[in-house]
Amino acid sequence: MPTFSIIIPVFNRSEELEELLETIATQRFRDFEVVVVEDGSQQPCEHVVDKFKSKFPIKYVVQENKGPGPARNTGAENAIGRWLIFLDSDCMLPADYLDLVSCETDCEDFDCFGGPDKPHPSFNIKQKAIGYAMSSVLTTGGIRGAKENLDIFYPRSYNLGVRKSVFKVLEGFSEMRFGEDLDFSMRLLKKGYSTRLIKSAFVFHKRRNNFRSFFKQVYNSGIARINLEIRHKGTLKLVHTLPSM
Repeated sequence: MPTFSIIIPVFNRSEELEELLETIATQRFRDFEVVVVEDGSQQPCEHVVDKFKSKFPIKYVVQENKGPGPARNTGAENAIGRWLIFLDSDCMLPADYLDLVSCETDCEDFDCFGGPDKPHPSFNIKQKAIGYAMSSVLTTGGIRGAKENLDIFYPRSYNLGVRKSVFKVLEGFSEMRFGEDLDFSMRLLKKGYSTRLIKSAFVFHKRRNNFRSFFKQVYNSGIARINLEIRHKGTLKLVHTLPSM
């Protein structure tokens, strides 16, 4: 049984997935597996997955399009690691990411963790600008703002780890199209489980690469906040803080 199962839902992002898998291949900590879930893509990425089968244990699972939450649940069903790590397909990892996470999870005194994100030096100006804007309270509600509030920390699914046993108790992510990761973190905390910010375990996150997609994401974030308020009263009053770096 590996320590970590890295779960990556994919929808028409084969090129970005390949970049992520290349950085996973460089990890110094090797006790892991990868589960890629093809969520009804019109551009399948099986050929990308095949390139890495000789480099680390990797599974490729296909389902009809159901959205990110159900895709992550499918990945969890096919995972055998003690910890599940959820990454977005448009992320990349520093070579010491799993080393840092392993050092923290060895203490076994929390149930779920998250880390920040930062721009990779190779990102263009537009990608960096959009990443910076996504940290604003005026866009996503300060989800990744500059200040830290560690009393209540809500890990986000682009860089989220959770004990598999806890994931099963919570029955995974909901079928919400937007805000499903915050809903998961809120339900986890309400059940009495604990979260941890591992600030050193950051990911390089591309986010959207054009302004049309960016504004669509901002709009969807607004929908998510309304739906979260319906599910979890008082949500709109919260500022979910997670620092960008």
